[in-house]
Amino acid sequence: MLRKIIRINEEKCNGCGNCIPNCHEGALRIIDGKARLISDLSCDGLGDCIGHCPEGAIEIVEREAEPFDLPAAHGCQGSMAMDFRARELVVSEDKPAMTVIENVQSELKQWPVQLHLLNPRASYFRNADVVLAADCAAFAMGNFHSRYLKGKSLAIACPKLDSNKESYIEKLGCMIDETQINSLTVVMMEVPCCGGLLQMAKLARGNAKRNIPIKKALISLQGEVLEEIWD
Repeated sequence: MLRKIIRINEEKCNGCGNCIPNCHEGALRIIDGKARLISDLSCDGLGDCIGHCPEGAIEIVEREAEPFDLPAAHGCQGSMAMDFRARELVVSEDKPAMTVIENVQSELKQWPVQLHLLNPRASYFRNADVVLAADCAAFAMGNFHSRYLKGKSLAIACPKLDSNKESYIEKLGCMIDETQINSLTVVMMEVPCCGGLLQMAKLARGNAKRNIPIKKALISLQGEVLEEIWD
């Protein structure tokens, strides 16, 4: 298929390896003193690695390549896509009943959740209602799962601490146009820096061909809902 994928200029590459830890799919290796793409399957084509190359040796091109396949990527298992929607609650007879009672059922339906790691084309985003939440939101809100996450897919990010926010905007745009999500709920904290999360969502929608509703949910530091507005 014809798709976007990275290309490395071997003449420019000095083998520094700065790109390696910034490829979250584990698609890059240093081989014979040069950075190399080990498999088309492992490269999502979003280019998180590009800004970390001091020699400008990496670029995104469009060429025939195998479709990106996250489970085939050679990154850590924490990046492997998992769909929890079909899971069944299994209670083992050898487990005490109090263990089941104490556990509150999670509403999380997929893995991973960090926006840097997730694949925007994953099946659990297809025609889904998506929550884009600040990293702190679920810790501040005791009822985050029941109020915002139930029945939805999730992406989390920190607009202040995360790098390469351009890739975030591109991933959200991919969800809107290619995966065709239905809506986006942005759950953000009341601190000023958190406003960047809503800005990224609106930029992605503005760049996309489709128009979807975006809901802003503003949360206080004590976990109270201060404002909910649809845009």
